[in-house]
Amino acid sequence: MLNLLWLAFFLVAAGAALIRWLALGDPQVFAGMVAGLFDMARLSVEVMVLLFGTLTLWLGFLNIAERAGLVDRLARLLGPLFARLMPEVPRGHPAIGLITLNFAANGLGLDNAATPIGLRAMRELQTLNPKPDTATNAQILFLSLNASSLTLLPVTIFMYRAQQGAPDPAMVFLPILLATSASTLTALFAVAWMQRLRLHDPVVLAWLAGAALLLGSLMAFAASLSAAALSAFSALAGNLTLFGLIIAFLVAGAVRKVAVYDAFIEGAKQGFDIAKSLLPYLVAMLCAVGVLRASGALDFALDGLRWLVTLAGLDTRFVDAMPTALVKPFSGSAARAMLLETMQHFGVDSFPALVAATVQGSTETTFYVLAVYFGAVGIQRARHAVGCALLADLAGVLASIAVCYWFFG
Repeated sequence: MLNLLWLAFFLVAAGAALIRWLALGDPQVFAGMVAGLFDMARLSVEVMVLLFGTLTLWLGFLNIAERAGLVDRLARLLGPLFARLMPEVPRGHPAIGLITLNFAANGLGLDNAATPIGLRAMRELQTLNPKPDTATNAQILFLSLNASSLTLLPVTIFMYRAQQGAPDPAMVFLPILLATSASTLTALFAVAWMQRLRLHDPVVLAWLAGAALLLGSLMAFAASLSAAALSAFSALAGNLTLFGLIIAFLVAGAVRKVAVYDAFIEGAKQGFDIAKSLLPYLVAMLCAVGVLRASGALDFALDGLRWLVTLAGLDTRFVDAMPTALVKPFSGSAARAMLLETMQHFGVDSFPALVAATVQGSTETTFYVLAVYFGAVGIQRARHAVGCALLADLAGVLASIAVCYWFFG
C-alpha cells in the first residue's frame, strides 16, 4: 500500500503540474516542485533533530518506569480489554502499558511525550511480528487510533484563536471534542471490521461506556467554565500531568531501588538508536507530500469540491475551510498556515474559520504518523492501516462540518 501511495503522490503531482503548464500557462510550477522537494528534505532533517532530543529524554524516563514495574502493572490492569482488541498480544505484555500511556499523553495534548512513548510501544509490538516488514493487526490498530487525533484538550487551537483576537478562544472546545470522538470511533470501527474484532464483547462495551461517561463529564465540566478559565485549566492540566509523570517515574524507581540515573542513560541510548533510523522514511514521505502540494493538485481538488457543492445547491460556506482539511493529513505546519490564513481572511469567528479550527483539532497528520511509527520499526507493507487512518480523517472532517452547523450554523 505504501509503495502505491508514494508512487501515486508523484504521478498525481506530475499530472497537476502538466495541467498548470499546458492549460494555465504556468511554467514556474516545475521550479516550485523542485524547490518543494529540497525544502521537504531539509525539513526532514530538522524534524529528525527535534526527535533526537525528545526521544532521548522521554525514553530515558520511560526506562525508569519500566524498571520500577509501572508499565507491567498498567499492562495487567488493561489485559482483559486488549486481549479482545489485540488478541495476538499476550496478556501483561509491555506494549499494552506503553500503548495506554501513549493514548493518555495524546488525550492531554502532550505531543512531546506521546510520540516517544508511542514509538517505544511500536517497537515492543514489533517483537511479536512474524514478518518484520509487514504491519501486524495490533500495530495497525495502534497506528490508526493514533492517526485519528485523540486530543481532548486542544490548547494550541485556543492559542491560535486568541492570537487572532477571538473574544472566546475556547468556543470550539465542544465541537472539537465531538468531532475527534467521531474520528477515533471511526478508526476503531474500521479496524474492527477489517480484523473481525468483537466490539460487542461485554468487556469492550464496559470500557467504551466508561470512556463515554468520562468524556461526557469532561464536556459538562468544560461547558461550565469561562474561556479564560478553560484555557488556564487546559494548560495547567497538561503541564502538571507531564511533570507529574516524571516525578512519579522517579519516585517509583527510587522506591523499587532502581539506579535511576543509569536507567535513564540506558533508555536514552534507545531513543538515539530509534531516531537515527527514521531519516530515510521521513525524507521519502515528506518529499512526496512537498511535490504534491507544490504541483497545485490540492487547489484543483478544492475547486472541484466547490463546483460540486454549488451544483448540488448546498451551502458552500464550509468549502472555504477545506484547505485546512485537505492539507492536514500531509503536513501539520501547512494546515496551521491554512487555518491562520482562513482566520485572517474571513474573521476569527466566521463560519469558515470555526470549521477550519474544528478540523485542525479533530484530524491528524496521517502520513507523518505513518512515516514515523512504521519507519521506526522498518515496516514497508502497511496493509489496511492507510485506508483506516484516512477514513478516520474523513470522519473527523465531516463531523467538524456537521457540528459547526449545529453549534454556529
